[in-house]
Amino acid sequence: MADEVVIAELVEPDWKAYQQRDSKPSKEFNSVLASTIALAIVFLFLSMTFESIVTEDIQQQNSGEIRVPVWDRYLLNYVTDENYSYVMEFGEYELLPTENEWNSTHYFVEYNLPLSEGGAAPNGLISLAVWRPNVPEGVKVPVIAEIGPYFQEPSVQTPTIEVPGSWLGQMIIDQILPHGFAFAQISVSGTGRSNHCMDLMGNAEQLGNNAAVKWLGEQDWSNGAVALIGKSYDGSTPWQAAMFGSEHNYLKTIVPISGLIGVKELMWRNGSSEARAPIMHNGVYGSYGLDGDEEDYQNICPDYVIGPGTGMSAYLLGEEYAGTYWEERYFLDRVIENYQGSVYLIQGFHDWNVDPHMAVPTINRLIDNGIEARGLFGQWDHDYPDRPIQLDDRADLGGWGGEAFPEMIRLDWMQDLLEWFDYYLRDIGPQPGQWIEVQSNLGEWRIETRYPPADTEVLMLSLGDGLSNVGGTLTVLPDADSGPVWESAPFETDVFIAGTPRFHVDVQTLTYGGQLFALLESCSVDDMCIHIAHAIMDLRYHEGGSQPQTWIPTIETINAKMEFFPMDAQVPAGHRIRLSLTSTGMDYLPASTSSVVFIEEGETSTLQLDTFNPETKLYFTPPICTHERCIAAS
Repeated sequence: MADEVVIAELVEPDWKAYQQRDSKPSKEFNSVLASTIALAIVFLFLSMTFESIVTEDIQQQNSGEIRVPVWDRYLLNYVTDENYSYVMEFGEYELLPTENEWNSTHYFVEYNLPLSEGGAAPNGLISLAVWRPNVPEGVKVPVIAEIGPYFQEPSVQTPTIEVPGSWLGQMIIDQILPHGFAFAQISVSGTGRSNHCMDLMGNAEQLGNNAAVKWLGEQDWSNGAVALIGKSYDGSTPWQAAMFGSEHNYLKTIVPISGLIGVKELMWRNGSSEARAPIMHNGVYGSYGLDGDEEDYQNICPDYVIGPGTGMSAYLLGEEYAGTYWEERYFLDRVIENYQGSVYLIQGFHDWNVDPHMAVPTINRLIDNGIEARGLFGQWDHDYPDRPIQLDDRADLGGWGGEAFPEMIRLDWMQDLLEWFDYYLRDIGPQPGQWIEVQSNLGEWRIETRYPPADTEVLMLSLGDGLSNVGGTLTVLPDADSGPVWESAPFETDVFIAGTPRFHVDVQTLTYGGQLFALLESCSVDDMCIHIAHAIMDLRYHEGGSQPQTWIPTIETINAKMEFFPMDAQVPAGHRIRLSLTSTGMDYLPASTSSVVFIEEGETSTLQLDTFNPETKLYFTPPICTHERCIAAS
């Protein structure tokens, strides 16, 4: 999340140019997926200019034709050559003018802080700004809000919370607000003008977020329906607010984009620690809320003080042996227990800032517990799904998203959001599809009803049999950048892999501890290899889960049940699977209990891949990106 401070400069929407675009579909109507309704859309669009469609009467008549299933969207005239996506429908309302140049209004929301929180307790104040549409008197509107620590923080280039964020807020104000929605930006505790300390997703922050949602739902201009949307830290606050569930029931839907279901889950994987983990609170976010004024004393809060020590102790000892710091900052269980709204979950498979295990298998847990949920999982990095420039800059060939560009660009996303908010905040239109849109590493999009999908078969390859040692000894040395390598025979047909591969391997260690990093690659006949997936495990957690285990080094063999980060990949016919082991990789620290690790081959040391038959899936092509970056890549 530290790279959140790098804010892209976005171009202001050219609504006049958009309105004057020709209405002809960009593709000929020759797809076998085209339905009778889709055919009607083509003739309708051929007979009208887009400008005439924008009128209110025509919009009402054709809303069903504009809002088509995702597999028919390629037939419509989306804007596909700009720096981000646009809605297909124009709203009738202008922005309500206010006293400032940004047409926003600032408020403070008061809430009670437990005295145990220290700092400003019990007098909490949350700072927020609101933009409203100029609707007729008596018309109430729903609210879309973004909650985060980046508003009015100098390092993020937002001079005041009354200025809409260039990364998302301006788009919502320009495109969705005119349909009859309000928009709000909210500073979490200890940031911007909100008082108290920077609590890094702790109880004080959670209470403040809940108070802000309640306030938005109770305003006399509000219809009582609130949505939360955001990316990274701002994609984690929706999960926090959803934990409160039926307390006031104003929160109807959340759209977490690369958000956290828990803080420890972000920074530890199978017991292994990211480099930023020991200093996340308050090293990475330590300066937020400190501006040299007389209220800086409010940052002396218990969790603000113990945060760094808690992170370091978890790295050194492998577990939190005292206190509830991590428990307080785990959200998903309380969301499932209390939340009564819907979730539109968005995640990049190559987001190594907020790793994809935040979304997978979270989406299945939501579905299994009766929460209406939809997923959008593509091959992008830590960003929004509709940014050609940013996603091009951050997608690299070699299995790091580059092979899926420009097909990853979802220029139907803003229209998707409008349809989602219309249904869940205003009960307008058909219910959006309850499915997961998944993109493979080679760029193809398909529909899944669950993810990982249920209709998979396990391809199991054992070390020494299905996988042959082709390099290195069977020993992994601490902190070494090389180790043993295994390869499969070339596959006779394409292999489609989904979800979370597993590597269960028998090992012995020289001392108590050790760590393994596994890299999975697809290699061609000419030995060109691309990344498919990777996994890491502190062997103190070799059984998986969050409880450390013990064993007798050099004597006892343990089976390390490693789980790869979620992925979706196609291995072409003729390619081989390559599995390499080292002691660490990516941005993970060496194990605090480093040890030599001895690998044992055999039938209980296996790589397990969940494979599926593509002929049973519904594949689709989103609106094709014609941005100059996309054309250059194609």
